[in-house]
Amino acid sequence: MHLLYNIGIRIYLIIIKFASLFNKKAKLWLDGRKSRAFTSCPGAIWFHFASLGEFEQGRPVLEQIKSLDPKKKIVITFFSPSGYEIRKNTPLADAVYYLPLDTAKNARDFIDAVQPQMAIFTKYEYWYHFFNETHKRGIPLYVISAIFRPGQVFFKWYGGLHREILGFVNHFFVQDERSLQLLVGIGVNNVTVSGDTRFDRVWANAAKPMPVPAIKEFSTGHKVFIAGSTWPPDEQLILHIIDQYPDWKFIIAPHEIGVEKIEKLMELLPSESSARYSVISHLEGHFTNLRVLVIDNIGMLSSLYQYGDIAYVGGGFGAGIHNTLEAAAFGLPVIFGPNYAKFIEANDLVDLKAGFTVSNEDELMLVTESLINNEHFLADAGHKAREYARAHTGATETILKQIAP
Repeated sequence: MHLLYNIGIRIYLIIIKFASLFNKKAKLWLDGRKSRAFTSCPGAIWFHFASLGEFEQGRPVLEQIKSLDPKKKIVITFFSPSGYEIRKNTPLADAVYYLPLDTAKNARDFIDAVQPQMAIFTKYEYWYHFFNETHKRGIPLYVISAIFRPGQVFFKWYGGLHREILGFVNHFFVQDERSLQLLVGIGVNNVTVSGDTRFDRVWANAAKPMPVPAIKEFSTGHKVFIAGSTWPPDEQLILHIIDQYPDWKFIIAPHEIGVEKIEKLMELLPSESSARYSVISHLEGHFTNLRVLVIDNIGMLSSLYQYGDIAYVGGGFGAGIHNTLEAAAFGLPVIFGPNYAKFIEANDLVDLKAGFTVSNEDELMLVTESLINNEHFLADAGHKAREYARAHTGATETILKQIAP
């Protein structure tokens, strides 16, 4: 199994090299790992995040550790370019790197250079050689906000190697009781149900959101529908409701903001009443005729929800929905596509009638009509969403009680 794993890692590298010839993300992934020297940070705490979403998820723990000991060194690694390229200069860390490919030599070299005191991985990503190396050296390794499902390889008859990887972890802090029971069922007992640190993050963000003056000016005096992390299938649905509610304003923040993607979206929108954020962000008082604003940057979405009344979160027509909690924490009812089953919070929001799933244009029209034309229903759904986010905070405190150095 170890041989197959190592072969699989090398095949993955070959695939990335081929993809880098025509895919920008693959090229960034590859170039970011070439001849990168690592700075020695003896006694540092090493945080690993798969991507930007996991960074935001684990951020409350990172920030609390820094508040307990401001001089504590922090090293961050990312697997994905979408995390590294956006947060490579974060002031929360002393060093930020791409995680090297998971080989025995890379794991040894990285840990020899960095010399971490502790390693914290958020939600998932289980790398055999990195986990094994921390275990051999007695470096405590924690996985926080972890989530497990019965269909994962850890719980299959052929998942022996992956169960071995779990054995290198000192403690798991899982999101729910089901995850705990799954781990206990395969003999992993070093588990605590802490909840999800994303709730702490979104609640803190909603308490002190970053002001965005241009968005405030655009929104003032109007109800606002915010569509975040959208993909083309989401945007096709939203286009159908813009004309139906002329008194509302719409903000669309696509998941991908490449020039081509934004231009295609702008072509679908009414030209006389739509604009990119980059065009209007430096203007003052010229928003009278604008009804649709397209956000053509990354990192602003979590602050936009403070100006909204209804949120639509994209991804539900693809692999799965994006972050619904950011909007919920601001007290916005959340609409999303049909692929949400594996997201606990989305299921909970639907049960509370604070979240609404749609599969087509007619269903979206029905939901938006119900919310827009019934102020009590809109306010009640938003209140339930906000209370749900508030009630699930506290995971960070639970984790720190066990791992704070």
